[in-house]
Amino acid sequence: MSSARPAWTRLIRFEGADGQVHMGEPEDATLDVGRASRDGKPFSARLLEGSAPWDARPTGTRVDVKRLLCPLLPLEVNTIRCLGLNYVDHAREAGLPLPSVPTLFHKPRTALAGPWPSAVRVPKCVQDEQSDYEAELVIVIGQDCRDVPEDKALDYVLAYTAANDISARKAQFETSQWSRSKGFDTACPLGPCLVSAAAFGDPSSSGQRIRGRLNGREVQSAPLSNLVFSVARAVAFISQGTTLERGSIILTGTPAGVGTFFKPPVTLKHGDEFEVEISGGIGTLCNSIEYEHDASHRVSRL
Repeated sequence: MSSARPAWTRLIRFEGADGQVHMGEPEDATLDVGRASRDGKPFSARLLEGSAPWDARPTGTRVDVKRLLCPLLPLEVNTIRCLGLNYVDHAREAGLPLPSVPTLFHKPRTALAGPWPSAVRVPKCVQDEQSDYEAELVIVIGQDCRDVPEDKALDYVLAYTAANDISARKAQFETSQWSRSKGFDTACPLGPCLVSAAAFGDPSSSGQRIRGRLNGREVQSAPLSNLVFSVARAVAFISQGTTLERGSIILTGTPAGVGTFFKPPVTLKHGDEFEVEISGGIGTLCNSIEYEHDASHRVSRL
C-alpha cells in the first residue's frame, strides 16, 4: 500500500479573487477559515496544484480567497457512509441500547454542500419544521481498501473534516430506512477544510472535541473519544467484503443534544444558522437554513 499521507496539512477549495476555483492551504495556520468566511474576514491561501486533494502539491503562489467551497467535489466522493447511534450520550438520550455493530446508512453525493456562504435548502416536500441538525466528524478515505484489519485502518485515512447530517425527522420516523430523510439535496454540508490525518491524530486519543451551535447557542458538545465505534473500527467494519474507494467519506455519528430530544423539540427553521465546530484545525462549518421556493432548484455550486 502507498501512503495516504498528503503533502498538505489543511486544504481548502475556494473561488479566488482571480475568479478561478483553486485548492490551497490557508496562509494563517491558526485561522478558523469557516468562521472567517462567516464574518467576512479576508484571508489568503497558498495554492496547491493537482487534480484532487490526494495528489495536491504546494506551489507557493498566494491568492486571496473570495468564497469558500466544499473541500470535496461530488465526483471525488464515491460514497457517503454514515454511522448512527455512535456516541454513548446520544444513544442514551434516544433511550436505545448501545449497538453491538455499527448502524449504517447512505447519503447520495448530491446531498453535498459547502460551508458559508452556502446554505442548507429544505425542499418543499419536508417543509414541516421538523428538520434537525447533527454535528459530525467526517473521515476521508485516501486509498482504495478492502478487508482492512483494525490495526491498519488509520493508514487509509487521508484527512478529517466536519459535516452536518441534516435530518427530516417526520420523514425519518415514517420508515425504518433513514437514507431518504437524510439524503435530500444540501443535507450534507461539508468543511470548511480538510485536516490531514497525520496532523489531526487518532480521534480516539487526540483530545479533540466537537460542538454544535444553533443561532449561537451551544446545543451539542462532546469529546471525540466518546465514539462507540472508533474511526479505526468503523473503517475496518465498513471495508469488510466491500471496497472503500479513495474519496469515500464516512460520517461518524453525532453526540447528544439533537433537537428532536429537547422538550419541547428544537427544529431548524427558515433563517436559522447552525455551526459545527471541531478542534484540531478543522474549525467551524457554518450554514444558514433556507426553505426552498423553487421546486426546480438544483445544486449547481459547492
